[in-house]
Amino acid sequence: MTARRIPSGAQLLIAAVFLLLGGWALLAPGHVIALTITEAYRDDGFFARFAVACFGAQAVLFGLMALAVRWSARGFLVFAVLLLPFFVFNYWFHYEVRVLTSIGMLDFAGNVTMLVLALVGWRAAARAEARG
Repeated sequence: MTARRIPSGAQLLIAAVFLLLGGWALLAPGHVIALTITEAYRDDGFFARFAVACFGAQAVLFGLMALAVRWSARGFLVFAVLLLPFFVFNYWFHYEVRVLTSIGMLDFAGNVTMLVLALVGWRAAARAEARG
């Protein structure tokens, strides 16, 4: 991948994480609940499915926006910093309050993937912006 394509490739892959996981939550909220939430916290009632579907819709929306706009180096860096609290969330709700199953930690895997991609995109975009 050329230096000019790295930022857009990183952005595309970040969007893919949102679209895949968000699409799963939007289209199959009951399935997401059954696989990602521990039995002690699992609720398959209407509101739980509705809330997970809403969460998925927001993720899909962001994934589509990530495809529609061009991120600058600053955009990649801000996105990387804004991801950090989600790691606290993943830790807390998997290890301290056992809400997320090991499959629920796909969220953690997605966050790690997006953090790495954001840092790769930031470095590549900063170099491209410096060259003009």
